[in-house]
Amino acid sequence: MDFAAIFPFAPEFGYLGLTLISFFGSLIPFVPLPSFLLLATMSVGDQFDLHVIALISAFTATGAKIIVFSVSYEGRRIIGEKSRKRMRPFERLVKKYGAAAAFFAAATPMPDDLIYIPLGLARYNPKRFIIATLTGKIVLSYIIVFTSHYMGLSLVEPFLENVEDVSTIYIGIAVFAVMMTVVIILLLKLDWQRIMARFAPWTLDENNEDKD
Repeated sequence: MDFAAIFPFAPEFGYLGLTLISFFGSLIPFVPLPSFLLLATMSVGDQFDLHVIALISAFTATGAKIIVFSVSYEGRRIIGEKSRKRMRPFERLVKKYGAAAAFFAAATPMPDDLIYIPLGLARYNPKRFIIATLTGKIVLSYIIVFTSHYMGLSLVEPFLENVEDVSTIYIGIAVFAVMMTVVIILLLKLDWQRIMARFAPWTLDENNEDKD
């Protein structure tokens, strides 16, 4: 399959198209793949400035993730006290390693909302979250841009060569998003007190609450 079939508007909309796809692709949980593919496509050749598209991708994706984080941050209020009590050990864990986890999630193509939503629910420090996420997104964007620019799309094309209908890609992305949403729901329902008692008993101590 030709990449033009996935992003037929890319040459015409250029930077604006990347801005919209990167923002909304990052805003909808677990569906960053279209923005990654578009960024890689635009990095090939000399039509677009590599630094501009890398920074557009990083800043728009970070802006979207701030919204996801903020919704999770405020959404904690609708979680029942029983669920919140079960999650407190997990909250202490993600707060302790929050910045490193946020950076790692942002700097890799993993489904980063698996990290950001729990960080929001744990009310992690927003400034630290933003700095770690933006730094990670910049790193990831530049890796995608320079790898695609100097190596072409040879790393991605083998995954699409047997795809005949573009709708198959979007259906697969939607199914993956649903699966990851189920994972988040399961995370909220796990008995984290029992789990952390075995692997991180210090998280059961009320004195380990993050003071910032």
